[in-house]
Amino acid sequence: MSIISIKNIGVPIIKQIINSVELAVVNKILKKGDKLPSVNSIRNKYSISRDTVFSAYKKLKMRGIIQSVPGKGYYLISENITTSKKIFLLFDELNAFKENLYNSFVSKLEPNIAVDVFFHHFNYDVFRNAIINNNGNYSYYVIMPGNLNNTGPIINFLPDKKVYILDQIHDDLKKYPAIYQNFEKGITDCLNELRSKILNYSKMILVFDQLKQPESIKKGFKAFCYNNKIQFEILSSIEDRSIEKGNVYMLLEDSSLISVIKKAKIKNMKISNDIGIISYNATPLKEIIENGITVISTDFNEMGIKLAEMITNRLKVKIENNISLTLRNSV
Repeated sequence: MSIISIKNIGVPIIKQIINSVELAVVNKILKKGDKLPSVNSIRNKYSISRDTVFSAYKKLKMRGIIQSVPGKGYYLISENITTSKKIFLLFDELNAFKENLYNSFVSKLEPNIAVDVFFHHFNYDVFRNAIINNNGNYSYYVIMPGNLNNTGPIINFLPDKKVYILDQIHDDLKKYPAIYQNFEKGITDCLNELRSKILNYSKMILVFDQLKQPESIKKGFKAFCYNNKIQFEILSSIEDRSIEKGNVYMLLEDSSLISVIKKAKIKNMKISNDIGIISYNATPLKEIIENGITVISTDFNEMGIKLAEMITNRLKVKIENNISLTLRNSV
């Protein structure tokens, strides 16, 4: 039995090819891993253009139903023909915040939209390969570039109208719609809210990993300290550093937070009285440990919801996701 059937004059040929593949899946003629008829064989059999067949197969690729293998042809990779769109989501790394963002994002999408998640782990080669190898396979591309530089030339390979940027907007990405954080302003504003408490300490310590953290966080931190004549120090790691009474520690990574709490217990220091702690990015655990840790954070759930709304409504805008302070007992 022929997989592809083109005979209905009133239906566009591209739609007939797609319908044929879907019907073959429903009738178990095509199963996952099976090879589809070649573009040339369909063209020759029905006297239609190669571009028409390519267009039909491209639509099936973007729904995640088929995949092209260079030099071999097209293969069925999913029997879920109810998928209408497929989204490529490239995060910088896996953590609890990204999980919250992902869950809120997916929960607000239509149920027939599939999302594939990738991670580049701040590695430029991994970032580039993930994008280049998946170009043309998805309906939309959501990219979180993180601290990587010169990502514009890679992202420019993707169709402009299908790209959305998350979290950080570098100069070479400003043409794309985005949901972003204004880190410098957000950090400065939140620290200003804490000013009266911070002034109870003699020194501020920022633990900052320049590989992972936005430079604008450091700028906001330094601006606050300079404006308020506060002594400060910026460390790349706290692991080999002794903590000192009278310091308030601003910790961007959870590993640094755990390390400081452990060091405080060893020295019998009381958090808030002897040292202060300001953490970054909210998690439920920070509401509980040490009677609550003060946190500066964006709302990742809200970021996911806004992203879903942008894609659903095809909005081409830039939305700033606010950064806010949650004051608890650690300062």
